[in-house]
Amino acid sequence: MSYAIIGFGKVGQALASAFARKNIEVAVASRRPAEALAPQARAIGPTVVAKSLRDALEADTIILAVPFGEHREVAKALPSWEGKTVIDAMNALVPPEELDGLPSSAFVAKAFTGAKLVKVFNHLVAATLAADPVVEGGHRVVFLSGDDEDATAPVADLAKQLGFAPVRLGKLNEGGALVHARGRVWGQLIFQDLFKKEQ
Repeated sequence: MSYAIIGFGKVGQALASAFARKNIEVAVASRRPAEALAPQARAIGPTVVAKSLRDALEADTIILAVPFGEHREVAKALPSWEGKTVIDAMNALVPPEELDGLPSSAFVAKAFTGAKLVKVFNHLVAATLAADPVVEGGHRVVFLSGDDEDATAPVADLAKQLGFAPVRLGKLNEGGALVHARGRVWGQLIFQDLFKKEQ
């Protein structure tokens, strides 16, 4: 399984740190050329590799860490998203009427035709996401939701590999609403920094 993070701001760098901590290779890309990202990528760790957007999108699993309004531009970069898993780590700070009455991730999924979309890694602030998720015998919780079990299960496994405790919330229009931002309204679970103790 290959991974790429699209967007290399605070959240993208926080996620890259999580991959580096576990020595899992991940490509990083943004609107800036790969050479501009390379020094910061190297500083995070040797498994974080700066690539062009086109090269990064060859990965099996794509993590969207761009500002919400830019996801359509990313979607246009490939003619088909068939066979790919897209992880939505964004928050939609746009008026709800701009989302056609849908949960933000269901709205995002429409742009990525053929992809399986999973919502995860969006409810924690970047600094918390970047910190070691193993704390005092427990693991930091990340919530995930998705409409496709074939995609949700491997993403939950990835979260576990990164040291988090994944908690599934069901489908995008069910539990997903608990972690969606819409306009100025935050889902009830956003910013909840919870831990799961080892059994």
